[in-house]
Amino acid sequence: MSDQNLATLFPFKRHFLERNSQQYHYVNEGSGEPVVMVHGNPSWSFYYRNLVKTLSVSHQCIVPDHIGCGLSDKPDDEDYDYTLVSRIDDLEALLDHLAIDKNITLVVHDWGGMIGMGYAARYPDRIKKLVILNTAAFHLPKSKSFPLPLAMGRNTMLGTILVRGFNAFSSIASIIGVKRSPMKKEIRRAYVAPFNSWKNRISTLRFIQDIPLKPHDKNYQLVSDIEKCLPQFTKLPMIICWGLKDFVFDKHFLAVWQDKFPQAQVHAFEDCGHYILEDASEEVVPLVTNFVNDQEAKTIIGSAND
Repeated sequence: MSDQNLATLFPFKRHFLERNSQQYHYVNEGSGEPVVMVHGNPSWSFYYRNLVKTLSVSHQCIVPDHIGCGLSDKPDDEDYDYTLVSRIDDLEALLDHLAIDKNITLVVHDWGGMIGMGYAARYPDRIKKLVILNTAAFHLPKSKSFPLPLAMGRNTMLGTILVRGFNAFSSIASIIGVKRSPMKKEIRRAYVAPFNSWKNRISTLRFIQDIPLKPHDKNYQLVSDIEKCLPQFTKLPMIICWGLKDFVFDKHFLAVWQDKFPQAQVHAFEDCGHYILEDASEEVVPLVTNFVNDQEAKTIIGSAND
């Protein structure tokens, strides 16, 4: 995809923070109270483009690209530790650099849930509202089996070859991640564009390999600690928008969020998949925009299918 085409779809000024000799890209649009949007794998800040366009009218929208993703540098393992704790450290460094330390609306999706809530666990007093989009901040639910495609990518050489050699994860996600209708070609191309070589797909694989499933896995205790911190956020306004046809973050994950946060507004979409901001953009972007702009932040449980 050409820079000109990408600039049309993603019309935001590029900002960079140097982190341990790596260029850490982020979007910083608008002014007002901060809205921090944290993406997952295998996406990048592009995922939040429509939300930035609406919210930057009234808020400061900050959207980083994790190292190895989007417009950030994509170093080898010797130059970056591709683990959850590094991701949280990066987010903390960025927000400290921008002097963002209060009234944060945190928007999280996929791995962004663990990263964003990892930051929130460190600084709970900085968080004002939470927007939850097909994600987790806790271990795999007991009722959920670990998906075979993730197990293959996490544990086998074949998975490594498919993910890094053929861009299988990013490419397939852009197809199966939406259910209502296929992504337009130019949108799909934008999603996969940053992951255009074996070298540049390192983060896609390392995210999968970093999923902690058992106590001896690296970061298992960190995920446990993040989950233990969640009750302190139950009094915050929260909106959950969820695609129920997500093959990973499905009804089992949603049930955990609802159990832990019974006060949350819940909008579940039966016909949508993982990329809820693509599948149901016309519904979800206004829902989230209204929630963020609502000073009273109503906490009425609802459903998009009522």
